[in-house]
Amino acid sequence: MEIIHISAECYPAAKVGGLADVVGALPKYQNKTGHIAKVVIPAYDTKFIRESEFEVTYDAWSNYGNNHFKYRVLKEKTNKLGFDLYLVHIQGLTDRPNVYGYEDDTERFVAFQIATLDWIAQWEHRPDIVHCHDHHTGLVPFMVSNCLKYQAISKVPTVLTIHNAQYQGQFGWNKLYYLPAFDLWKGGLLGWEDAINPLASAIKCAWRVTTVSPSYMEEMMYNARGLESLLREERWKSVGILNGIDTEVWNPETDPMLSKNYNLKTLESGKTANKKALCDVFQLDSSKPLFTFIGRLVDEKGADLLPDIFYTALQQHGDDINILILGSGDTWVEGRLNQIKDYYSGKYNAYIGYNEQVSHEMYAGADFLLMPSRVEPCGLNQLYALRYGTVPVVRRVGGLRDTVIDIGDGGFGICHDQTSVWDVTQAISRALALYKDKKAFKAVRKTMMKIDHSWDQAAKNYIELYQILK
Repeated sequence: MEIIHISAECYPAAKVGGLADVVGALPKYQNKTGHIAKVVIPAYDTKFIRESEFEVTYDAWSNYGNNHFKYRVLKEKTNKLGFDLYLVHIQGLTDRPNVYGYEDDTERFVAFQIATLDWIAQWEHRPDIVHCHDHHTGLVPFMVSNCLKYQAISKVPTVLTIHNAQYQGQFGWNKLYYLPAFDLWKGGLLGWEDAINPLASAIKCAWRVTTVSPSYMEEMMYNARGLESLLREERWKSVGILNGIDTEVWNPETDPMLSKNYNLKTLESGKTANKKALCDVFQLDSSKPLFTFIGRLVDEKGADLLPDIFYTALQQHGDDINILILGSGDTWVEGRLNQIKDYYSGKYNAYIGYNEQVSHEMYAGADFLLMPSRVEPCGLNQLYALRYGTVPVVRRVGGLRDTVIDIGDGGFGICHDQTSVWDVTQAISRALALYKDKKAFKAVRKTMMKIDHSWDQAAKNYIELYQILK
């Protein structure tokens, strides 16, 4: 079976969040099952892309509305990611350093989707599945089924995975002419609440809809930023498949980014060495428990509450804890997190920005990882933490509910019910009590590191889903 994944992100070629990690791992594990999975993303101006070797496999002209453009399809030469990676290069649109954040993002991703389908439609054979990820590729199912120029591939099954329903890519009906010609009676398949909504369109038109955890699938029925009724209507074709992690990349025994590698047998010495190295860099005391937060500083992650959570925790337990932050996002939150350094030097530090190596060092060196999310479709950070023997402290929501069991229920994490300063600081107090019980803490760490959250099972689940459609 040949599966084509179309996405805005793919680690390590282009990463903003968890979408990149999924698209960078799932195809590799699907290939291991004997199928052929390939990935298509825009050709951004990123370090990985600049430093990798590509060959031109196709070039042509296309258009979105009256805007004509030349594009090239580039293939990575070495297959070093474990799957074929293709880039769609459109000069002036895709070749920029950032994945998102431009005023013409609508035009950029519409052009990318059109160019990708133009290329696939002229193949001598047909792929078995076209798998789209999030709203950036959400127009693909509609165009495959309804645009006249894609009649050659109109019977190819399309699958949509929703990684985060809060982002939908809406744009005005005045840009309808961007799309290739189709029967205007079908225009209703594009719209939702007086706008063209790519995510809504994909939910309507894809043959199957998946999301990244069973709990998030249920939560979207009543919290999906206006798409709740649509998702309930399309529930019959929808399923939640829990994400995995790439255990070849995220492996404390072989991770080249760590100060000291370790496994289940050398867990204690390995964690201690990595914690000391991390604390030395950030001027913290490695003899104290280290709490961390890694991620985007946005409301859905509960980041707006982090400054007050940390002030409260440091006031209550100032002599007993260290806190280290890695993330970027809301500038007001960034400013407040930086201010805390002035009051709690030696007990608190923050790295505003993103650094892949520092994130690996933090998973290895930390004792606890905080995830007070309001919305968490799956969450990969808690899975990385489990893999590295770091106890997740999480809100019971989405994929966190599916993957972290509280120590009070015989599990291996610290869970709380609300995203509030009180709930999170109470959870920190519980974590401290666990840390001080050395025997229990050591046992929990060993339990966590034995859990298998690899992509193997998820890859099989997706293959089974595809086979239903054939």
